[in-house]
Amino acid sequence: MANLKLKNPAGGSLNFVSADGASDLTVTFPATTGTAMVSGNMPAFSAYRSGTQNITTATWTKVQLNSEDFDTASCFDSTTNYRFTPTVAGYYQINGAVHLSNTTDPILQTRVAIYKNGTSYRYANVNLVYPTYNIINDATLQVSALINMNGSSDYLELYCYEYAGGTPQIVDTISTCLNGTLVRPS
Repeated sequence: MANLKLKNPAGGSLNFVSADGASDLTVTFPATTGTAMVSGNMPAFSAYRSGTQNITTATWTKVQLNSEDFDTASCFDSTTNYRFTPTVAGYYQINGAVHLSNTTDPILQTRVAIYKNGTSYRYANVNLVYPTYNIINDATLQVSALINMNGSSDYLELYCYEYAGGTPQIVDTISTCLNGTLVRPS
């Protein structure tokens, strides 16, 4: 394998040249400033709920995502706060889902939300009020958003809501999850 060295010619492009000078490879970058992204500093994560979690009827409840499939930059806290706090400023594609079950009452209304800095940012809602609504005891909702994060203090959490009474729970570790990745730096 040939060694590479960097030249900085005028004109805004970088030339990668093999050490023997046999050939030039040119890579042109846009004339903008920012963070150069490489695989080591592009946060991506996938977290999920391991086991059931009881929730309070008609109350927004934080989903305790206590397990991780992966967390490339150690930005997801799955032990205390159950939140994603990226260390790189940029635009993140975030996807969340919650599977709710109520074994004693039918589900009338259910919601899932991505919270940014403690406030609802985007949510999905399903109202199941229908003459035969009493047969619905499980619902899975999904929400996604492209969110600008400052890379220092901004954080994201997953919340859910179920209105019916009875004994609502978050269930199903396959369906209850939050994941995201950096799309581009700001």
